[in-house]
Parts: sequence; structure tokens; C-alpha cells
Amino acid sequence: TRGEVRGGGRKPWRQKGTGNARFGSRRNPIWTGGGVAFGPTGAENYSRKLNLKAKRLALRQALTLAAQADKIIVLEEAVLASGKTKDAANLLKKLNAQKRTLILVKSVDDKFRQAADNLGSVQLRPVHSLNVFDVLNADHIVITKDALQNLTDWLDPAKALIKRGKNA
Repeated sequence: TRGEVRGGGRKPWRQKGTGNARFGSRRNPIWTGGGVAFGPTGAENYSRKLNLKAKRLALRQALTLAAQADKIIVLEEAVLASGKTKDAANLLKKLNAQKRTLILVKSVDDKFRQAADNLGSVQLRPVHSLNVFDVLNADHIVITKDALQNLTDWLDPAKALIKRGKNA
């Protein structure tokens, strides 16, 4: 904007009597070297709202692609007795999931988080914060049975209501 351009502190000519138009600054947007009228400020928000149905559809499609590529591994539960990174690394080694791995749990255990934080290629996420990018970016997805149940309920709410005995 004109306030961000260097110079132009003095009025270029007096207000009346010169025959020229009124100007208060050499940094007016009309002048060469002046500021930009209505230019970018850096505070613009270009985010788009995505409907819940579209989010669910995209996540279903990403998970379907992952399942077709045999990237998904289901565990009974993800619990570590200690919060040691070595134990988490050994668990992933047994599962043959050593590259970029996404671990989905119903709720994050402090010890498991502590163990997984030092593994650079591992992302530990609660199932409610799952997104399409993480699913597509992962080479392996390790998910617990509880998290899988929550995820299927969220992805298809009509089936979850019928399963629980409520009419949709």
C-alpha cells in the first residue's frame, strides 16, 4: 500500500493555484513508484469450506486405495509397557512397517506418544483427526480395532445408527 512504500512524506505541490490536480503524496497508487491500491496484505484466507459428505467420501476413497495396495495393518490394541522408542521401533519392525507409517488409535496413550515421537517416519494420530493427506502419504497404516470401529461409524453414519438399533 502507499503507507508501505518508501518516501513521499511531503506534499508534492500546494493544494491550489498550480493548475494541477490535488495530490498529497508521491506514493499515490496512480503515480509511478507508488503503492498498490487494494494489494495483497498477507492476511488473506484462501481456505475453502468442504462439506462433511465430501470429506467422508474423500477419506473413504483414500482408505479404499490404501486397502487395495495392502497398506493397512489392523492390531488388537497399541499398548507399550514402557515409553521407549526402541520398543515402538521393534513393534513396527515385527509388523514390517518401517517406512512412513501412520498409526491410528482411538485415543493417544502418553507412553505410546513418547515412544513414537522420536521415530521420524511415524505419525501417531487419534482417529478423529485423520485426514486424506496423511492416508495418501503413508506407506503403511497401522490401526487398532477400536479406532477402526470409530472410523467406520464416522464414515458411514447411517449404517452405524442401524447397527445400534436406531432408525436413520
